[in-house]
Amino acid sequence: MFTVTKYPHGTFSWADCGSTDPAKSKAFYSALMGWSAEDLPLGDNMFYTMFKQDGLNVAGLGPLMMEGMPSVWSSYVNVDSADAIAARVKELGGTVLMEPMDVFDSGRMMMLQDPTGAVVGVWQAKNHIGSSLVNTPGAMTWNELTTRDVDKAKDFYTKLFGWQASVDPASGYVTFLNNGRPNGGVMLMDANWGDMPPVWTAYFSVADIDATIAKVEPNGGKVILGKTKAGDIGAFAVIADPTGAVCTFMQLKEPQPWDA
Repeated sequence: MFTVTKYPHGTFSWADCGSTDPAKSKAFYSALMGWSAEDLPLGDNMFYTMFKQDGLNVAGLGPLMMEGMPSVWSSYVNVDSADAIAARVKELGGTVLMEPMDVFDSGRMMMLQDPTGAVVGVWQAKNHIGSSLVNTPGAMTWNELTTRDVDKAKDFYTKLFGWQASVDPASGYVTFLNNGRPNGGVMLMDANWGDMPPVWTAYFSVADIDATIAKVEPNGGKVILGKTKAGDIGAFAVIADPTGAVCTFMQLKEPQPWDA
């Protein structure tokens, strides 16, 4: 009920970590999540690591391609054509940071920056569909944009991917829907965020948020935001790995089965 074999156009399908020290990051996430790791050669003694849960791909890790960049987690949206999306990004006022390129026989990817400043990836699947599990412990369960201009982001992404936007009248939180299925959210950055840039954050499901938090610092990471309740959905925590890459872990009360 949580296994995926194909993602519809416009659905978040993958997340990976670009690290300044892939070996250190790999050891951290393996210890924190219990993931197994398969290293795929990229050449020049570099590797792309596939993290696995129950033998299925759930996330990736690799070296940063540009010097001076900080470690970062990136989220990817599955699309029918990366080239068509690249052309549309420019029409809508976004920026193509990395033009569409083939990644061996795995797929075709590009990176874009939306008009509010947040970066997100696009993935046109071939032999690699993305994560083969969702929502269950060990797998990606949500992707969330924090930005200072919710309306501009909402306009951009609904036009780019065909998403629908549902706004909670009480909190103002925006949920993006893809073909009627919850696919991501948008939160407004207020003054408390300081000068942090807008960002897409990947959430990973865990069975026990307290146990997960307890493993962070002993393995060299940092707890940025401790256990926090998310209404009736569950509880989450924000952490940074030993190289500074930030992502969120969440214990869900009722994980959503994959039914797309």
